[in-house]
Amino acid sequence: MAQTRISRDDLEAKFRAAQHEWQGKFEDKKQSLIAVVSAGGVVLLIIFFLLGRRAGKKKTTFVEIRRL
Repeated sequence: MAQTRISRDDLEAKFRAAQHEWQGKFEDKKQSLIAVVSAGGVVLLIIFFLLGRRAGKKKTTFVEIRRL
């Protein structure tokens, strides 16, 4: 068995190739990812708004002012 040494240049070349591959996949899906995250944020905002409104109705205090 002959052992070959792995040089720094070999490692750098492999890492650059892997990074380029992942970067390309990310760039392809970037627009759809932004759309999904934005839609999820809007849905959460609406849910929190409706839950807050409901809690506000439950805890509403009526203040009656009378003239003396």
